[in-house]
Amino acid sequence: MKNFFSLTMPQLKDYLAELGKEKFRAQQLFRWVYVQGETEIENMTNLSKKFREELPNYLTFELPKVVEQLDSVDGTRKLLFDVGDNMTVETVLIPSEDRLTICLSSEVGCNMACRFCYTGKQKLKKRLSTEQIVGQYVQAAKTLEGEDRRITNIVFMGMGEPLDNCDAVFNSIEIITADYGFNLSRKRVTVSTSGIVPEMHRVWEAKVRLAVSLNAAYDEIRNVVMPVNRRWPLEVLLETCKEFCAQTKDSITFEYVLLKDVTDSLEDARKLPKLLKGIPCKVNLIPFNEHPGSEYKRPNRQRVLTFQKVLMEAGMQTLIRRTMGRDIYAACGQLTSKFEGRPEMMDMKKPSNDLHI
Repeated sequence: MKNFFSLTMPQLKDYLAELGKEKFRAQQLFRWVYVQGETEIENMTNLSKKFREELPNYLTFELPKVVEQLDSVDGTRKLLFDVGDNMTVETVLIPSEDRLTICLSSEVGCNMACRFCYTGKQKLKKRLSTEQIVGQYVQAAKTLEGEDRRITNIVFMGMGEPLDNCDAVFNSIEIITADYGFNLSRKRVTVSTSGIVPEMHRVWEAKVRLAVSLNAAYDEIRNVVMPVNRRWPLEVLLETCKEFCAQTKDSITFEYVLLKDVTDSLEDARKLPKLLKGIPCKVNLIPFNEHPGSEYKRPNRQRVLTFQKVLMEAGMQTLIRRTMGRDIYAACGQLTSKFEGRPEMMDMKKPSNDLHI
């Protein structure tokens, strides 16, 4: 017995062939489930009666259960999923003018221990299976039924380090982008990494976009805020980024979290263009999103704008990521599992250095 949502099209064809069934049944099943949204076997009318009767012995269509849904004042939606073993993960739907992006999680907790990330405060508890990742997408899409919007983009920027769970992540991408699946363009899929250099080739082999969580312009600082840098320092990481661009003819997005008095200085801003020279890229500046127990602070609006100005004057395409879902702890770096005493909503009436851009 296998979970349907764990199988890519080739895997499902091979599985059915092992059972003595026709391979074309795989395409029929993909269409029913991913195109028609149908998981009730008796409703799959172009399958033979005999095959429908046998199918429950071969496949289950179980999905991770949504145990909580929170909607932000800005339209962001956060879903909490039960992934078994008394563990949960969060997924976020992020609206913008011309797209609706789903931010998928790949792990419960994370081994990377980035000090500015709420998820990083949890040690790795569990790597999600393919069906649990695909299930986030399927269940999130179901919450949109009756609404005038649909998922257009995927970012693997939720809980966990995607390249610490490669097989499940890239299998899920195969399923979601399959012709008979959701048929989402691979150019609309972005995999983010903190810098696990030996696995970065998996991103260009999958023909999806790459985002690198950079967050510091100097090894000394990155070693502290992102311990992964001690193993694969900036020089090694950026050489691999150059290789990515050479292999794909694509650009990279560098994510840069601005931590007050840690990574937001003019010296940092002036260093970045030199560091990224020769790499086709854009920089996303992310003003730090505070969370309970955080040792860091969010820089004020002027500090962020000044940092952006320095980069742009150096010829770098630089965007400031709009903070979305902060009131429900759904913004970048705020995702975590459910635990006793975890806050659900942020008091937005308290004074803050919030950026309204």
